[in-house]
Amino acid sequence: MAVSAGRPAGLARRSAAGDPRNGERLAVRSHCVVSEHGATPPCDSLYAVSSPFGPAGPRLAVGVPTFMEAIVTKRTVLADRVAALHKLLSVALDLAAVQDLDRILELVTNGVCDAVDCERASLFLYDDERIELFTRITTELEIAEIRHSADQGIAGWVARHGQLTNVPHPPSDPRWNAGFDRQTGFTTRNILAVPIMSDVDSRLLGVLQLLNKAGDGFDSFDEQLIQVFAGHAATALERRRLLDEARQSQQYAAAFETARSIQVGLLPQQLPTVPGYRMAALWQPAEFVSGDYYDWLQLPDGRLAIVVGDVSGHGIGAALLMASVRAMLHVLVRTHSTPEAILALLHEGLVADLRDSRFITLVMATVDPVSHAVRFANAGHAPALHYRAATDEFVRLQATSLPIGFPQIELPPIDNRLSLEPGDLLLLGTDGIVEVSNAAGDLFRTERLMDLVRRHRRGGPQHLARMIGETIQDFHGKPLLPDDCTLVVLERQADSPTAV
Repeated sequence: MAVSAGRPAGLARRSAAGDPRNGERLAVRSHCVVSEHGATPPCDSLYAVSSPFGPAGPRLAVGVPTFMEAIVTKRTVLADRVAALHKLLSVALDLAAVQDLDRILELVTNGVCDAVDCERASLFLYDDERIELFTRITTELEIAEIRHSADQGIAGWVARHGQLTNVPHPPSDPRWNAGFDRQTGFTTRNILAVPIMSDVDSRLLGVLQLLNKAGDGFDSFDEQLIQVFAGHAATALERRRLLDEARQSQQYAAAFETARSIQVGLLPQQLPTVPGYRMAALWQPAEFVSGDYYDWLQLPDGRLAIVVGDVSGHGIGAALLMASVRAMLHVLVRTHSTPEAILALLHEGLVADLRDSRFITLVMATVDPVSHAVRFANAGHAPALHYRAATDEFVRLQATSLPIGFPQIELPPIDNRLSLEPGDLLLLGTDGIVEVSNAAGDLFRTERLMDLVRRHRRGGPQHLARMIGETIQDFHGKPLLPDDCTLVVLERQADSPTAV
């Protein structure tokens, strides 16, 4: 007995009488039978008996193993794609719970490499300051980091054009940079690369690149798959960036709050007690900290020194300089009593630290509470006003020198002495008060400040300072002022005794 390829007669008849395609299906369903007629063709020979055109007609059936191999191949491809989609889903779920950057990169590169079944995967991050692409995590890489200009290589082209590219033979592609292969001894046979773009603002985040897919290289399914991986990578990278920014903002807020507390601690904690005088102070920083400074200091001869200063700009840098001003003043007033000498020494001590065109305007007025005589030195500071109650007029305290940090030249001499009469006011402020603007672009100006003083002076320094602060805020019309605002108000009370 021998084994031969055959089919039952009934099946052959149905094939001959029916659609030619039935013959192909019947050929696939044929099976080996036992025959008494000696040697017959083996079971893997072509089976064309089912052709409806007879023995001489075209052969419609295929070799059984060949057709089965095609089906098995299709099933294998389908199974591989299903596995790839399962891997994609698994990576997407894992990424949703990950915040660490290296772990995000590791999940994406390993996941896409397994899903596509290629030799290597690299996720290049984009450094927008240096215009470079660099890796932190790759699969099976012999070198710690790859970093190159965004103008180089296939990855650079993808980054610049924001487009996917599939390169079946890199050496023949003019965009190809063989430096990596020469450095590592690796042989790149094919490349698939896609940009990773922010889903928030379409900003370039990086490039995902795959190397060496077996067989015929990367196909259209691989292209679709890598784009979905790149989308999940972009979401994870953006989420991580936002979390970092939120964490950094919290740290900044805590640091600024600490800086603000320190600076507030450097300002006077209570008003001085001066017989026959009342005082008030207004201090509104534009940010957490301020470049404005005010203080009152007791001089060795018993007089009171009132100081208001303003560092150009505002924020941390200006606040640090103001801390230096305060420290130096507290030392200088122990051995010097004239405001001109103190400001000259202050300039000498600070000019070396005033870089990047920074400067300081500052006014110091010394008050004798017995004689009511005032002596001042003004380093380019405004507003600095003396309000005369008896005549309802203002006198500006003119500059006696240029701002600290400017090349010092001798200015024409002025009378830097005045006397405070009952009801008189001394107002020392910073330019944030008079230079604040409204929605129409109009400045508040010194004239509006003078008008406020005339209308509210009878309520006392505290009431006047509060009204000035509220009026400035209403005039600007926004919650945050554009510049620091500081004002010190000194009033000689109407019933204070006059020196004999």
